[in-house]
Amino acid sequence: MQTPRLKIGTRGSRLALAQAEETRTRLAAAHGFAPEEIEIIAITTTGDRIRDRPLSEIGGKGLFTKEIEEALLSGAIDLAVHSMKDMPAALPASLTIAAYLPREDARDAFISNLCSRIADLPQACTVGSASVRRAAQLKRLRPDITIVNLRGNVETRLAKLDRGEVAATFLACAGLNRLGLSHRITAPIPENEMLPAVAQGAIGIEIREDDTRMRDLLAAVNDTPTEIAVICERAFLATLDGSCRTPIAGHATIKDGVISFRGEALTLDGRMTFTAERSGPVADAARLGREAGEEVKAKGGSHLLHLS
Repeated sequence: MQTPRLKIGTRGSRLALAQAEETRTRLAAAHGFAPEEIEIIAITTTGDRIRDRPLSEIGGKGLFTKEIEEALLSGAIDLAVHSMKDMPAALPASLTIAAYLPREDARDAFISNLCSRIADLPQACTVGSASVRRAAQLKRLRPDITIVNLRGNVETRLAKLDRGEVAATFLACAGLNRLGLSHRITAPIPENEMLPAVAQGAIGIEIREDDTRMRDLLAAVNDTPTEIAVICERAFLATLDGSCRTPIAGHATIKDGVISFRGEALTLDGRMTFTAERSGPVADAARLGREAGEEVKAKGGSHLLHLS
């Protein structure tokens, strides 16, 4: 077998593999490689192995990246493909995100076989979600609803819904679209009801910081608007020291050279929400995200002591 030109590391879920395949297709087209010259290597992470407990109890988002980043640092792979919403606020010192693919729909998807929107869910029903952000936002809208932990890949969660274990669940529109499952979206949730997770819908490509060859190859597939928006959103997240134990949301959009950002942090019970908005030149994306984070932190004060 021919030695591959490049090795892509990724989680082994159907969605993660689809994202790696998109990366391979774009890289091959940009540089005239045959797709089979780029190998995709599925790596099982700690987060994939432990599915019976909330992420907040077992160590956070880094559990979905640790083994992949170790393979990158060791040279076993040349690049790693990630859903950016799953990435911790801080990366290992010698790794960097070198490129972003064009962003998909950043909104959350409401999925139910009973009704078409959150407001119409039955009184005191049970909804499944593994996200502390979505849980807090739902409690803000419908404090009567019971929320149960619903982890697993997209197909597992949809199967539990179809068996009637929960009245509804939430997934990212982006993931469902990338899997060809957009027909399962009962309705996209307006951002004024449920602001998306930071970097939701964005695929990031991580490399060793000193790997100039990979940096040059990836420059051809980088989507600059996505990069700028995610830089702003992750600056907000980093300022709040955000983790999966913290209900934090943020979304940036770009139009005519101006970036507009809205971010929020919530108390775990959803009773209090602290928001900030910023807009300005795209060159100031990181600063605007940081300023919004500082404002939310100041507004939340002692109510946001769970930030970690």
